[in-house]
Amino acid sequence: MKAIKEKHSLTMRWCHWVNFPILTIMIWSGMLIYWANDEYYIKIFGHTYFRFFPDWFYNTLKIPHRLSEGMAFHFLFMWFFTLNGIFYIIYTIISGDWRELVPKKNSFKEAFLVVLHDLHIRKMAPPQNKYNAAQRIAYTAIIIMGIGSVITGLAIYKPVQFYYLTWICGGYHFARILHFALTLGYVFFFLIHIVQVILAGWNNFRSVISGFEVINENPKPAIETTNTDNDEHSR
Repeated sequence: MKAIKEKHSLTMRWCHWVNFPILTIMIWSGMLIYWANDEYYIKIFGHTYFRFFPDWFYNTLKIPHRLSEGMAFHFLFMWFFTLNGIFYIIYTIISGDWRELVPKKNSFKEAFLVVLHDLHIRKMAPPQNKYNAAQRIAYTAIIIMGIGSVITGLAIYKPVQFYYLTWICGGYHFARILHFALTLGYVFFFLIHIVQVILAGWNNFRSVISGFEVINENPKPAIETTNTDNDEHSR
């Protein structure tokens, strides 16, 4: 017998779907800024062996010569990104949902078992509640990454006014490296997230939109009366 079970709150769904286009715009506008000073590459003895983004990548996406546009979008949407993140963190604390998100003592061990199950190497999946161990680690990591992006972003944006943040990040140059690495982490997380959503199926995806999922419930078996019970009732 099928039943409807509430899974995700409206606030969680709101923050999730609002954050997706905001983060997309942030990454896109960040690429417009990065083009103006594309300095991350592997160069040995004057020869460049590897670049993160070759010229054809910039030209295909029409990124070159759009620095001011990128800065305008990036500095505007960073406030929406920050406020949405703060709102979500406050909500998880007040509602108590952080208990479902924060990794437990054995989460890293169970996360390895989840990976083995997803790769069809292990038949039985580890027990889970709302989120499994791998999801707990990933979702907590993405929150920490968001905080890191805000701190490193402010350190790059206003290195004089926020000199203490720049110092904490190891200087302006290292703060820029961290900011770039976190952006690559978002892209990597997004790709893995999409694959996991596809593997989880439509019911799981629907729960992030509607807030509920359809589950199969086994009806409780009827209690059989013994002959002795029937005799007692007949008396």
